Amino acid sequence: MGDKHVVRFEPVGIEIEVDEEQDVLRAAFSQGVMLMHGCKEGQCSSCKSFLLEGDDVELDKYSTFALPDFEREEGFTLLCRAHVYEDVTIELLNYDEEMIRSGLPIHEAVAEVVANNPVTHDMRHLVLRLADSQDFKFFPGQYVDITVPGTDEVRSFSMANTSARESGQLEFVIKIYPDGLFSGYLDRELKVGDQLKLTGPFGMFTLRDAPDTDLIFVGGGAGMAPILCLLRSMAERGIDRKAVYYYGARRRGDLCFEDELRALEQTLPSFRYVPALSEEEWEGETGLITDVVSRSEPGLARAHAYVCGPPPMVEAAVPLLTRLGVPEKHVYWDKFTTTGEPSP
Repeated sequence: MGDKHVVRFEPVGIEIEVDEEQDVLRAAFSQGVMLMHGCKEGQCSSCKSFLLEGDDVELDKYSTFALPDFEREEGFTLLCRAHVYEDVTIELLNYDEEMIRSGLPIHEAVAEVVANNPVTHDMRHLVLRLADSQDFKFFPGQYVDITVPGTDEVRSFSMANTSARESGQLEFVIKIYPDGLFSGYLDRELKVGDQLKLTGPFGMFTLRDAPDTDLIFVGGGAGMAPILCLLRSMAERGIDRKAVYYYGARRRGDLCFEDELRALEQTLPSFRYVPALSEEEWEGETGLITDVVSRSEPGLARAHAYVCGPPPMVEAAVPLLTRLGVPEKHVYWDKFTTTGEPSP
């Protein structure tokens, strides 16, 4: 380990100690400080911040899309890439005061595969049993990094269940990409009884406490996992806010968890589930899910929005929702990245 330095975050007034070998974001996680983040790889700019005091900071490799050269010269930095070599003060540009002090320290864990079952032709329901679940806590909507067996690479997956406290299990819904580093292994090699290493929890895709606002969920593909988790949490907690879940798929065979979602409509009387197919005619909604939202929701000024799915869907849905009236700061999203092409 290297020397440690104090990092102070403004305007929230929080201080942490950061080892020179740790990036600032990871150090904050380890101390229960939940800073805004996305990819954790210097690609998305969610953790972009500004150096107010101190300048002895070095960055690991990152994308200039996330941090252009001129911004770095002005003093901007990416917390997921930043290593500090002196005490510094950082201004958080993107933060959630409700969440920042509610973080759970990250843990490394080992889990055994309990089930690896298809839910569609290209999505799997993976269930893991933690070797020790007592210390592994997470908020509904968060994710973990799973180490790809035989490599040092990790891939991130959201939990579909709300807690491991009683069952000792974690559930995931994972899309199969034949050339995907983890999902290809999941498809062809991973079997019941195998063990996986994971680290977490991470993520800010959690339900904010705003009882006077409506909820709109927009998902596609394996974006089912965190949204299903949030809906399950609402049912468990008796949260009966007006809510609608728009889920986009290509064909009828791409829909999953239909029975449970219809049952949730009965458990949560103010909740509606609206699936849509883009490549097959049926009795329900048709077209791209963003088109369905656009023609179904004329005004969303009183809503919070949660979007999760493949990058093109998220990139189309987020600006649409703000145009329909959702305040930009209340559009929460997870955008999946992939390492392979989806199966046909």
